[in-house]
Amino acid sequence: MSWDFNNPREYLRCVNKKEFPPLIISVALTGGVQGKELNPNLPETPEEQAQQAYEAYKAGASIVHIHARDPKTGYAYPSTNPEDYRKVNRLIRERCPDIIINNTTGAGLGVMTTEERMKSLEADPEIASLNLGVLAWKTYLKKREPPLKGRDEDMPIDSIWPPTFSWKETEVFAKKMMDMNIKPEMEIYHQGQFQLAYNLIDKGLVREPYLIQLVMGPPSAVLPTPHNLISMMYHIPRGSIVSVIGVGLAQTYMATIAIAMGLNVRVGLEDNILYKRGELAKNNAQLVERVARIARELDREIATPKQTREMLGIDSEPKKY
Repeated sequence: MSWDFNNPREYLRCVNKKEFPPLIISVALTGGVQGKELNPNLPETPEEQAQQAYEAYKAGASIVHIHARDPKTGYAYPSTNPEDYRKVNRLIRERCPDIIINNTTGAGLGVMTTEERMKSLEADPEIASLNLGVLAWKTYLKKREPPLKGRDEDMPIDSIWPPTFSWKETEVFAKKMMDMNIKPEMEIYHQGQFQLAYNLIDKGLVREPYLIQLVMGPPSAVLPTPHNLISMMYHIPRGSIVSVIGVGLAQTYMATIAIAMGLNVRVGLEDNILYKRGELAKNNAQLVERVARIARELDREIATPKQTREMLGIDSEPKKY
């Protein structure tokens, strides 16, 4: 159910005849960087993630994006253990029988080999993120309470992420996902990374409909502005399903624009710990509820997991864990 995003007559037809595809809402529960030290409502344990996934699912999310966290570090750091991913996937599936499971391969900041980041695929998600290039990442990790070795004080981060990545590695990830019947979510942070998406398409390593996630706002990524979103859309390959992420307080602004443009959205505490300026989000469902409400005001239907599976070309039978 893709359409020509850059055809004004097709856009107006969708507006006037209410023919936009249903809105796919993805929820990114926790991420691999910040944790409860920034928002105590951010879910870290498998049980917390499963509960918040269920709440977001009830609010309208049809995809859940998962970062498993390492219990050996008090869930402060991301895990590369496939058993940790299997546990989170299983607990979510028990509560959300048809939600689409999306495991990260980005893990978190820090040096990880390709093999380590691919470990999450062993948990057999239905979708997995595929980062198309590197970023110059600048942030800081706040100290944890109770104190954790290496996190007993604020720790500045100024590094390249992912630190080892190349055109060839994107091909390796895509080939692995194709062999395992896992749909790659191609994450694009700026216009230059479309070249890597075109390379995967040209080599037959991804299948239509292509799932493209535009990530706007992280350090050294494209700035989250309406102009930049429109600019990014000129590069979208035909046959794509497009979703938009706005990081930080840009989340709601970019989601609203994306909804009006007939695109899809990702929200959640991984990308934004605030509900509004000066107010921490209570949970992931609160962020999902807001974009669902905005979509309904704009006359966009909210996609069910069944509809999302059809739109993305994912098996109608949910994977079991």
